Amino acid sequence: MQSRSIGVLTTLAATLAALPAQAAAEAASSEKLKKDDQIVVTGSRIARVAKEGPISVTIITSRDLEQQGYRNVYDALNQQTQNTGFTQGADFGNTFTPAANAVSLRGLGPNHTLVLINGRRVADYPIAYGGSINFVNLANIPSALVERIEILNAGASAIYGSDAIAGVVNVILKKRAEGVAVDLKLGTTERGGGDSRRLQLVGGREWGGLNAVFAAEISRNDPVWAKDRDFMRSTTADGEAPTVVWGRRNLATGKYLSPGEVCQRLGGLFEGSVVSYTGKRGTYCGSGEAQPAFWTTRTHNLSQNYYAGLNYTLDQGSTLFGDVLVGLNHTQNNTRGPSWTSLAVSKGYFLNQNTGNYEVWSRRFAPEELGGATRYNREWHDTAANVSLGIRGPLASTAWDYEVAYNLSSYVSRARAPRMLAGIDQYFLGPQLGTDKDGIALYKPDPARFSQVLTPEQLGSLYGHTESRDSAWSHTLSASASGDLWQLPAGPLKAAVLAEVGGQGFANRADPQMRQGVFYNVSSTPDASGSRTRYATALELRVPVLPSLQTTLAGRFDDYRFADRSDSKFTYNAGLEWRPHESLLLRGNLASSFRAPDMNYIYKSQTKGYYASTTDYYRCKLAGQPLADCEYVNYSPGANYTSNGSRDLKSENGQSHGMGLVWAPLRALDLSLDYWRVRIDDLVTNLDADGLLRTESECRTGGRDAKSSQCLDAISRITRNPSDAPLDPNAITDIRVNPINAAREETSGIDFSSRLRWKWEDIGRFVWRLNYTRVLSHDYRQFASDQERDLLRATDNHDWPDKLINTLGWTRGDWNSSLTLIRYGRIPDSAESGRMLSATVLANLDVGYQISKQASISFTVNNLLDKVKQDRSSGWPYYPVGGHSPYGREMWLQFGYQFN
Repeated sequence: MQSRSIGVLTTLAATLAALPAQAAAEAASSEKLKKDDQIVVTGSRIARVAKEGPISVTIITSRDLEQQGYRNVYDALNQQTQNTGFTQGADFGNTFTPAANAVSLRGLGPNHTLVLINGRRVADYPIAYGGSINFVNLANIPSALVERIEILNAGASAIYGSDAIAGVVNVILKKRAEGVAVDLKLGTTERGGGDSRRLQLVGGREWGGLNAVFAAEISRNDPVWAKDRDFMRSTTADGEAPTVVWGRRNLATGKYLSPGEVCQRLGGLFEGSVVSYTGKRGTYCGSGEAQPAFWTTRTHNLSQNYYAGLNYTLDQGSTLFGDVLVGLNHTQNNTRGPSWTSLAVSKGYFLNQNTGNYEVWSRRFAPEELGGATRYNREWHDTAANVSLGIRGPLASTAWDYEVAYNLSSYVSRARAPRMLAGIDQYFLGPQLGTDKDGIALYKPDPARFSQVLTPEQLGSLYGHTESRDSAWSHTLSASASGDLWQLPAGPLKAAVLAEVGGQGFANRADPQMRQGVFYNVSSTPDASGSRTRYATALELRVPVLPSLQTTLAGRFDDYRFADRSDSKFTYNAGLEWRPHESLLLRGNLASSFRAPDMNYIYKSQTKGYYASTTDYYRCKLAGQPLADCEYVNYSPGANYTSNGSRDLKSENGQSHGMGLVWAPLRALDLSLDYWRVRIDDLVTNLDADGLLRTESECRTGGRDAKSSQCLDAISRITRNPSDAPLDPNAITDIRVNPINAAREETSGIDFSSRLRWKWEDIGRFVWRLNYTRVLSHDYRQFASDQERDLLRATDNHDWPDKLINTLGWTRGDWNSSLTLIRYGRIPDSAESGRMLSATVLANLDVGYQISKQASISFTVNNLLDKVKQDRSSGWPYYPVGGHSPYGREMWLQFGYQFN
């Protein structure tokens, strides 16, 4: 297959080289549009003046970014109807990537959406999403620099190569500006927290053949803490037991020992919320505000972004170009706060010689003891840079244009995290006095020390900081050409050819202290690094069969080399456009696509982490508790996991097809309806931990043959405490989930959009837009022998089944306004009980006024009706995390001035 693919491309290239001069002359004499009037649409390397083609493209303009209530580029992409997938990011709280944001077109994951800047690849975020997959961070693309964002709503590997399975996001930056524009934006949330400030500066000038554009954006976003929202200020709002702040548990009885007057002594902590609580397991000192006191639901961020671009036109008509984009970001978040459990590194309990009992001691430290919760923040200092250089222009005496370009991109993230020091056991328990006959540590601790309120100086001596450095890079050298081959009866045959070579890599460097026993209960993470090179050639043809019928054909050959192996793929794309009437377009497309395995999956020697929540089906059955009432359902934080990389993973293979229509029955009205379907074979993913736990439970309790290969594998991957363990018998200690090539994942759905424009005398001009996406199916099969899983109806799948955006815009004289309604479909509740949360509609309003030719002002309100979706099915934080936000009404005031 590979040799045949290469032969096809070689033959086509030879055909192009042998074109007669007459064909070139005919193409050169054909009518052309000026370069400035052409719109190059994402999804094709052939310049077209028509927006619509065989694949639908969604365009978000810089004006849309400001008038539809989007906070930034990520926010705009996240709210698009095609983005149905649930992702974790800066506003999620406890996540691997709190300093980064990603989208998941079609619900296929962040790594299946190709993100480009000015049509060029950029470096991945150096920390893997979810601890596993590589992706491009959208959190540091400044909106001040954006001309428009184009979303190609289908697979396009035949044009762009690996990763373009679910679609392509192309962020196009400004190339031209006159004068200097200054923009100041101030914002806040009505319920508290989340204040924001942003200063933008955009300018440019022309000097003969030299055109320059520059921009700067400086912003600050304050965090939103869980305690800032009344409905989740306390974890005991629905009668749940408070979080343990001070507890001494007798291992033999499983009961907490009476704290006596300790709770009164600690009562001033966590804003005076510590109380003595008595439950089924005895009495301890607890607080409902212990967890919210340390939880940021929106990160704190300081951002600086700078951009400069130069274009110089040569005498021959060619243009030298270059641009540089630099981003500096400082992010902070907090999700847990410091705590200590006795001897957590070993047995978790000790023999107290004062009482003669085996005991477990635990203590959670308060912001008052730290000198403020922010002192235990985690921090990320990120630096991202993209540089492009090249030349483009017309090929002499032909109807072709060419471009040769080099692009270099890098991303460095330095993380600083607070951690308790290894000596904390000795601080509270004193020196170890030996062991008993079973090897259990002996201590004779002073209860008074354990029960005292610490000063910031005392607690400061018990924790330190780790500093890690993670980096990623990417570079590409490309040469392309496009133009008319010859004139056919129905029009010119257009073509584009491409050749490129590039590479990318990453390196994760942990703090060496984590391997030296400096910190308490910290597992060391091995350093990891890797790189790969890639080569590609491609050809695209646009063939006019009839004046009303156009076809597009594309083929691309990619060769990836990594881990002492080579992986080559040929992909194709075929599109059809039929215009039976000037107001109607019928279209269809068929494409293959692929994705080279994530480098994180390939090169990571070992990854350790934990799940946000876990359901232990086996312990529920042992306890005789139905899942609806089981104490081991969705406990948080969840089980620990270990994952090892694999150099034997195959590339993913994708197939997509779609069909649709675009109809403009009136000059002021147009509509489109498209059906799409995407399938991925050999999907690279980690083993499904929840599926392993379900299988293991059935195997251990007689529901399956315990000697079957599937049972033996599932049981071997889950490590538990012994059934007779004194502490937490049968509890999960680790789940081993290595990456695999799953059998397949497939999804389908429809996109609908419409736009209506009209003028109402004396009232103004109106534009009404509607976009709607409905997922019709989403199926997953881990192994070919497995039963297919319906993700669309799965109770643990929190992707959106449908989304709708409805926008009404109005202008009259110097006034303009935009009202946007966003409807989010039903999703399962947090308890995954089978109950669905109702659909939600949020409203955003923007009102602007042009004060003069130079000055403008606008006021934006997001979530106009101050709706906050609550979900109390699985306890705190009482809202569907990731699916909805807890911020409530947000407001911005923006002022702009143009210096000519």
